[in-house]
Amino acid sequence: MVMLASERNVEQVLLEFKEYATEVDVEFVRRSVRAIGRCAIKLEGAAERCINVLLDLITTKVNYVVQEAIVVIKDIFRKYPNRYEAIIGTLCENLDTLDEPEAKASMIWIIGEYAERIDNAGELMEQFLETFADESVSVQLQLLTATVKLFLKQPNGTQEMVQRVLQLATQGSDNPDLRDRGFVYWRLLSTDPEAAKAVVLAEKPTIHDDSGQLAPDILDQLLKHLSTLASVYHRLPETFVSRVKVANQRDDDDDEEDGSSHHAAPATHSQAAPKASGGAAAAPPPKQVDLMSDLFGDSPAPAPAASATVHHAPAPAASLLDDLMGGFGAPAPAPAPQASNLPVICTAQQGKGMEIKGHLVRRNGETVYDFVISNQTQQPLSGFAIQFNKNLFSVMPGTIPAITVNPGQSVPTSFSVKFGDASQAQAAGPQPSQLQIALKNNVGVNYFSDNVLLHSVFTESVSVEQGPFLQEWKSLESVETALVLKGVSGDHVDEKTQRLRAANVFQVARRRNDQGYEEVYTTSRCGNGAHVLCMLVFAPGKGCKCSARSSVAGLAALMMPALEAILA
Repeated sequence: MVMLASERNVEQVLLEFKEYATEVDVEFVRRSVRAIGRCAIKLEGAAERCINVLLDLITTKVNYVVQEAIVVIKDIFRKYPNRYEAIIGTLCENLDTLDEPEAKASMIWIIGEYAERIDNAGELMEQFLETFADESVSVQLQLLTATVKLFLKQPNGTQEMVQRVLQLATQGSDNPDLRDRGFVYWRLLSTDPEAAKAVVLAEKPTIHDDSGQLAPDILDQLLKHLSTLASVYHRLPETFVSRVKVANQRDDDDDEEDGSSHHAAPATHSQAAPKASGGAAAAPPPKQVDLMSDLFGDSPAPAPAASATVHHAPAPAASLLDDLMGGFGAPAPAPAPQASNLPVICTAQQGKGMEIKGHLVRRNGETVYDFVISNQTQQPLSGFAIQFNKNLFSVMPGTIPAITVNPGQSVPTSFSVKFGDASQAQAAGPQPSQLQIALKNNVGVNYFSDNVLLHSVFTESVSVEQGPFLQEWKSLESVETALVLKGVSGDHVDEKTQRLRAANVFQVARRRNDQGYEEVYTTSRCGNGAHVLCMLVFAPGKGCKCSARSSVAGLAALMMPALEAILA
């Protein structure tokens, strides 16, 4: 937003940042206040408006807001000297709230820099000197320099103060930077005060906001991707794009390795028959076959017994299920949430003492979120509410049951999720599988993300008729993603199709191709109504390759890790 800010829209940008600065997430608020300061440094004409917004925030008396505002105002003073010093009195009223080193150092710099304009500058400096030994090195260095500035500007009445500071720096500290700077100042003041003024009170270079500038080598690379998202993100493609092979980029070696065959209706190419070494014409190339037409026929074939709109009821008893599925036991229903089998999606450090383990899972005919919340703070956590950012699955949260997590306790909970329409599907970041989550409790709001496996949003109700499948498959030919599945063998195809069915990936058709490889065509339906169509080629003794297509951009690529999780 700072990079997009201009004189024309800065008013709207500042209103947005001011709103952000009233949120409950401390780090988010700090970044917002700092962004206001960057706007002031970037846009000279908007500096006064930025100052007014910062003063409004200071009047809130919120500790971390006041401290961050003082830090950025110090930079504004450096950028525009002798222009906004009238607000120093307001800043000095908040000295008692400063407890962070950067804020203290900034306020001390302001006092030392404008000591001649502050009537009680000596008294203010004395307040900081009382805790000199306990301060961080950055604050001590700033105290040393500011006190010397004060002495050079107001020598009467500050000699004792500067002598005490020099002794604390040179004799009472073991930090070499502080000690060396103290010796330099002591020598300058004792031998040539005018030289000390030239050094300590020298005019400072103007600062600039260069945080949005790019290194020349990065800029050269980004120029090659000017028409892509890289120019929007200001990041190289490899930092946010997963490398996947597209079907039309396969080479012959890949085809021989994974045993895949051409499966889309290829254009007919006429070519001369190459001559053999003896002069005789070599055998003509094998006729290219449209396997989709061969498999389904020119017109949709009558649907086989299994081809119907299937509405799967909750899983029956295990013995009946085994009988129906030919002896291959389907995976058991997902267990209730337990800390031992859930991944960590929010560390205690991210959650300010609250750790969250969880994942999205399909169970008993509905998609649910399993959480285990662990409280490592010193107070009970309650009043949980959750929100999801826009995502590729159109997932929206339900209501978290009312729970209280006491200190040192871990509490499991689950809640159902709802689905919007497929038209609402939108990836929120560079990783399409990412679900960005905000979780609120009685302490504050935490932000984290979870990588969702696609089959957790597949429903049991899906059409497996061959005619509609063929029509949709052909219409999506241009958006196909193809990849060899890692860790998936080309053997035991019957067992694998049953495992796919148990994960709501339903077989539409199956055939053995000319190479002896099994081709299995499947369809899946997400909770938002989007379909994912696949062709799986199982090469016995080798591996399995998948080609996936979907009308929602990004879903086809997510089918690969989902299938690996189901079959590997």
